[in-house]
Amino acid sequence: MPTTSGDAGRLRLIESPQNGQFKLWEAVLESRGLKKHGRFILAGRKTVPEALARHPDRFQAVLVASPQQIAGWHLPPSLERYQLSRPLFDRLDVSGTGFPLLVGAVPELVTLDLGQPPRGLEVVVALGDPNNLGALLRSAAAFGVSRVILMAEAAHPFHPKCLRAAANAQFELPLCRGSAWADLNRAAGPVLALDARGDDLGGFPWPRDMRLVLGEEGQGLPPDLQARRLAIPTTGAVESLNATVAASLALFSYFLKSR
Repeated sequence: MPTTSGDAGRLRLIESPQNGQFKLWEAVLESRGLKKHGRFILAGRKTVPEALARHPDRFQAVLVASPQQIAGWHLPPSLERYQLSRPLFDRLDVSGTGFPLLVGAVPELVTLDLGQPPRGLEVVVALGDPNNLGALLRSAAAFGVSRVILMAEAAHPFHPKCLRAAANAQFELPLCRGSAWADLNRAAGPVLALDARGDDLGGFPWPRDMRLVLGEEGQGLPPDLQARRLAIPTTGAVESLNATVAASLALFSYFLKSR
């Protein structure tokens, strides 16, 4: 827990599902509400304490079902405290953690000028499943990705499922928006892409500065994308790898060869 002084004695009680604050929190459990209100809810017995310790300024409120849940916690004075009736708390605790929830502000995701040269390994991603995107973000943080560029097709990086799968990686990575797919054909390079029909990346000499493109699940990459295609070598026993698994293997390969 953070060492900033604080106490749990200033809890504001919310018992009605018609309460405006509660309705806002419930709305941000979905992508549309996230975009509209610019707030997210973080859950998790491990992730909540870690995020409070490392990034206390990212959060605005803590939500509990009883004061005992945060007894002894040293919370930042700026963090608002709310006690919700158990039914309301359970509606927000979609993962069923039974642990305090944190409300944070979604950072502004600026659109990157792809005409600027890459710095380090930048990953361009269009994964639409929030679980897959979260897993990818976790690998990206582990293997030193310098920036994640989210295309329009990508899931919201602060969706509850993405937050759970990423294990706080969102707070460690620079995130930004990509423009249209066509702009990637005019992007400063080198630009590479994962494709099961590409060249074997086993002996590929990874450039230090580059952009690696990951397509949508199922649909893959746009056919007219101008990028060198790289493939993960396998036995051929299965048709293809899960997009997140393939991406993680590629990131690990880059990490090993760039150390």
